[in-house]
Amino acid sequence: MALTVTFLNSAYLHGRCCRHKVLHPLLGPLLSDSVAKLYSSYRRPGSQPEKKPSWQNIDFSFKKGIDVLKTQLSMLKKETKDYLIGPGGHPFSQYLLEQTRVLWEFRSQEDLNKWVISSDVEIGGKSEVHLKLGRNNQAALLYGTLNTEVPRDGETKYSGYCSMRAKPPVGSFARKKYYDWSNFNSLYLRVRGDGRPWMVNIYTDPYFSHQKDDLYNYFMFTRGGPYWEEIKIPFSKFFLSSRGRVQDDQHPIWLDKISTLGFTIGDKVDGPFQLEIDFIGLLNDRAHTEEFAYETYEKNPRA
Repeated sequence: MALTVTFLNSAYLHGRCCRHKVLHPLLGPLLSDSVAKLYSSYRRPGSQPEKKPSWQNIDFSFKKGIDVLKTQLSMLKKETKDYLIGPGGHPFSQYLLEQTRVLWEFRSQEDLNKWVISSDVEIGGKSEVHLKLGRNNQAALLYGTLNTEVPRDGETKYSGYCSMRAKPPVGSFARKKYYDWSNFNSLYLRVRGDGRPWMVNIYTDPYFSHQKDDLYNYFMFTRGGPYWEEIKIPFSKFFLSSRGRVQDDQHPIWLDKISTLGFTIGDKVDGPFQLEIDFIGLLNDRAHTEEFAYETYEKNPRA
C-alpha cells in the first residue's frame, strides 16, 4: 500500500506535463491505435502534426445522439430486410439472371456527393481539379489543370496528378460494406474525354495491413471530340500495383470484396483536362472467357 501511495505522489509532483509519461506504460497499448487513427497516413514533409485531438471538436449533444441512433437503426432495419429478400435486396433468381447493373449515374448534386476529388495539392503540388454537373444535369464533369512542378520540400520527387474516387459504402453503425461484383466480368462506362489517357483504379478490402496501398489498375484512353464513347474493360485486364509500382506477383481481383472505384490522370503533360462521365456500370459478357490476362506462378513450387 505504501508503495502505491509513493508512486501516486511522485506522479503528482511531476505536474500535468508529465502525467502522460506515467500512464503511457499502462495505457499505451490501448491508446496507440486510437491516437494513430486521428491523423492521416500521409503528412507533408516538414509539417507538424495537429496538436489538438479531433475528439475535442465534437459537439456532445444528447438530442443529436438520439437522432443518430434512430438513423442507424433504420439503416439496420433496411439491411436486414434486403438480406432476407436476397443479394442486394433482389430475389435470388433475379440476381442469377442479371446481365447488367448501373452502379453510378450522375443526374443531381446528390449523385456527385458520393464522390471525392483530390490532387497533388495534398503533397504541396499545384494541380487543380473540380467536379460539377455537366450540361442539362446529364453527366458529371471532371475538369482542372495538371501541373507537374515538384514541391520544394527536399523530399518529394514526383508531382502532377488529379483523381476522383467514389466513397466506400458504409453500413449501419459505421460498419464496412463491400460491393459484390462476382456475378459480372466487365466494367462498362459511357464517357466523353479530351483525348488524354486515364487510369481506372479498383480498391479491394486488404486481408493484411501491409496491403492497404494495393489497388488494381487499367488504362482508359479517350479519343476526344464531341461524341460520347462506350468503354468496356474486362476485370481480367486489371493488374495489381502498390504505391504506383506494378507488382511481380499478380492475381485476379477479388470481386466480392470491392471497396471503391476511381479515376486518375497523371500523364506528365501540363495543361487543362476534362472528362465527362454519364454512367458507370457492370456487364456480364458471355463472349469474354478470359480468366486472367497476366502470368501467374507459384512462389515455392514443389520439385
